[in-house]
Amino acid sequence: MFRPWLSIGALTASLVLSPLSLRAQPAPSDTSRAPSLTSEERSRITFDAYILGPGDGLEIELIDIPELSAQVNIGPDGTIYLPRLRALYVEGLTIEELRLFLTDQFRPYVRDPEIFIRPVRYRPVRVYVGGEVKRPGYYSLSGNQKLQRLSESAEQSTLEGQTVPGVSRSGINQFPGGTSGDGASGLSTFGLQFPTVFDAIRSAQGITPFTDLSKVQVTRRQAASSGGGRIRTNLNFLSLITTGDESQNIRLFDGDVVSVAKSSKVLREQLLKAGQTNLTPQFMQVYVSGRVRNPGAVTLPQGSSLVQAVDLAGGTKLLHGKVEFIRFTREGEIDRRIFGFKSDAPSNDYRNPVLMAGDVVRLRESIASAGIEVLNEITAPAVGLYSVYSIYRDVQP
Repeated sequence: MFRPWLSIGALTASLVLSPLSLRAQPAPSDTSRAPSLTSEERSRITFDAYILGPGDGLEIELIDIPELSAQVNIGPDGTIYLPRLRALYVEGLTIEELRLFLTDQFRPYVRDPEIFIRPVRYRPVRVYVGGEVKRPGYYSLSGNQKLQRLSESAEQSTLEGQTVPGVSRSGINQFPGGTSGDGASGLSTFGLQFPTVFDAIRSAQGITPFTDLSKVQVTRRQAASSGGGRIRTNLNFLSLITTGDESQNIRLFDGDVVSVAKSSKVLREQLLKAGQTNLTPQFMQVYVSGRVRNPGAVTLPQGSSLVQAVDLAGGTKLLHGKVEFIRFTREGEIDRRIFGFKSDAPSNDYRNPVLMAGDVVRLRESIASAGIEVLNEITAPAVGLYSVYSIYRDVQP
């Protein structure tokens, strides 16, 4: 059973505790276009209901009146075009709100209109992923998803006592993502895959050693009839990859904002666990140079340490100096450390840090190896000249 994204009771408590952080004042135009709802009708609009917008396609049917029915697309200006009613602004409404709104609009032309609404295409889901992920930014998690004609399947499901996602005829909004339409993983009954928080974090190239998956926040736009503005929920996403708690992997809607918290220390166990899933890339690449046997780029698993990277580079040469560790931080600064190499240093120690992709490790020259190098530079020209002279002398008659 799908757990509601944010229950009405929890939302009310949250608003009392921190109203300014959870809800912005909606623009007057948002609520002025919403239908007037009674308290009973408003209670049927769930806080996690799908909100319509440009690019969505709908099939609107007036029962037994085909001439007033139509399949419509919501245009860039947020309007649909219907017979008799002409252009209607519907952006920001839920399926159930739209049904109630159209019922009211058709009353001057139809006695007791009964309206059936079914989505036939979903617009791309574009979300912002921020916080402690490898590549924050905007991501389109899916293209337009079309639904085939499901009349027979819907009728069969109705006969079998099942609910049909995306259908709103009289009452509860059963669009996928509502409280009665789908599972927590975002899968609809008819096999359509809808993006989730997992997909968003993976699209942002996964996590870093400092990512705190126990504190993931999702901010979502609220329906106009519920006051507009935005609502927010906190997720313990770590429980998904540790115990398989899919209730924390909620479906995402167009315009959602996903924010991942940052820890003040490296969470190596979490990084290793995430590396065992496809949430984050399994391997990363760092660069090891200097007094190692095989300098160059080294590919190693997530959660690996500096000592492991040196081992994969063939180990240290007999003579070597201190380690120079360089990391370019996301804040535009350089984390540069110089310390003695210690092969038995514990992981995540100052002398054996857990690595991130792009880190640079250089084993410096020691006094002895530097002296030998200088001597080679001085003697190499003389040895070369002597070799040429010896060859020339040997070929003289």
